[in-house]
Amino acid sequence: MDSNIKTYLLDIQLSIVEIFEFLGDRRDFLAYQNDLKTKKAVERNLEIIGEAVTRILKMDNTFPIDNAKNIIGTRNRIIHSYDNISDEVIWTIVSRELPKLKSQVDQLLA
Repeated sequence: MDSNIKTYLLDIQLSIVEIFEFLGDRRDFLAYQNDLKTKKAVERNLEIIGEAVTRILKMDNTFPIDNAKNIIGTRNRIIHSYDNISDEVIWTIVSRELPKLKSQVDQLLA
């Protein structure tokens, strides 16, 4: 594996770990929704994940990352349509999609 791709995968892995650390063990939507700092930290890490996937695909457009276009689209939406971010959508991504992405990235790095 190219060392740059490995670095981007490590960035994705770290961002996911940080998101889960910010949310804590409870992972309570209402607590998330009412905590501006956590919301901003989660969104920033989703931006990093999307940018890392973008850079990986620029290096190797066949690299196996599930839902890569959706990940990049989420990053773009957070950055360019910041006033249209739904807490529910972000929460769904974090609770349903990030565990799958983490598992895939962990396997790619193993």
